[in-house]
Amino acid sequence: MPGPLQGVRVIDLTAVLLGPFATQHLADMGADVIKVEPPEGDLLRASGGSLGNAPAMGPIYMAANRNKRSLCLDLKKPAACAVLKDMIKDADLFIHNSRPQAIERLGLGYEELKKINPSIIYAYSLGYARKGPYGHKPAFDDLVQGVSGAASLQSRVDGLPPRFMPSLIADKTTGLHLCIAVLGALYHRKCTGEGQMIEVPMLETLASFWLTEHLFGATWNPERAPMGYDRIINKFRHPFPTKDGYICALPYTDAHWIKFFELAERPDLAQEKRFVDRMERAKHFSELYQVLAELLKHRPTQEWLDMFDEADIPAMPVRTLEELKDDPHLKATGFFTEREHPTEGPITTFASPLDFEKTKVEFRRHAPQIGGDGVEVLREAGLSDETIEKLKADKVLIVPPER
Repeated sequence: MPGPLQGVRVIDLTAVLLGPFATQHLADMGADVIKVEPPEGDLLRASGGSLGNAPAMGPIYMAANRNKRSLCLDLKKPAACAVLKDMIKDADLFIHNSRPQAIERLGLGYEELKKINPSIIYAYSLGYARKGPYGHKPAFDDLVQGVSGAASLQSRVDGLPPRFMPSLIADKTTGLHLCIAVLGALYHRKCTGEGQMIEVPMLETLASFWLTEHLFGATWNPERAPMGYDRIINKFRHPFPTKDGYICALPYTDAHWIKFFELAERPDLAQEKRFVDRMERAKHFSELYQVLAELLKHRPTQEWLDMFDEADIPAMPVRTLEELKDDPHLKATGFFTEREHPTEGPITTFASPLDFEKTKVEFRRHAPQIGGDGVEVLREAGLSDETIEKLKADKVLIVPPER
């Protein structure tokens, strides 16, 4: 059976990672996502420099744009905007991550588009909520990690200067929230027939993400403790060395800790209330993690993993990125697959983490070439071949050179 969003038509003006990450989830779920690109293509295409056979097929671009079709229009030309508006008449969702002022100059603001399609869902993400004093500012992942508190979090752990997390965490987290908001709006429209505008700002998304656990003592007024969940920002919380590697071990309940001390041949520690009583343990995480580190280093990783599995104590090995491709669980679930790309040859792809029982998520097509589906998309929109040829001649529509 097709994906749950089959029949949903998306006009996608998003670029770089945040927006494409959101629309890839929609595409994976069966939506027809038409990726509208400028003549130079999505900036993310240049990720990875010249790694690819084709310079516009960078690795991060390919990882975030499967199951989409590309239409390349020069929106600086009125004819291109006219074509796009004609397509919006039959679309369910218009989505972008440009600053609103820029998109409105093209005549593609919400007030204009809802005149064309009153039931359109109009979604966008930007750096900072438009109504605030930062609303006009440009935003990138690094900037939002800084202003949202993310870059300073690691300093709370080790006392070193603020630094960025080694992931585009702001882009991807906001992209997921944008996708969630779209799904909510689609359901509302199904129930009422009403379209609406959605704004999902990066700063507010990231701030709520961190503060879920780190608002902590500041939840009350006056504060009952400092901000920051102390167990999470504890400098002794890290993968623990074993005799031959590292392990992530997390005895969590009172019973887990009592059993762990038995396995570690330290039953005396199971008599200490500060370690085996949940309320007391919360005051002694630094000591507890140091004890854990000392006990785990005396046996090999696999021996601990086997013992923990037997005792039902949560624990997992530490993998490198390279080792993920050989992880037995990911192999068994078919997470990685090798596919033949039309320009890149054999490539490795990874599956969507979404798994529906009836409306399966499937790999339908590779990330597209710039404008690779433009003619097909415009024919479906009702444009004649003669009109399409004129758009090509006027450089309104850009298509890949014939091979």
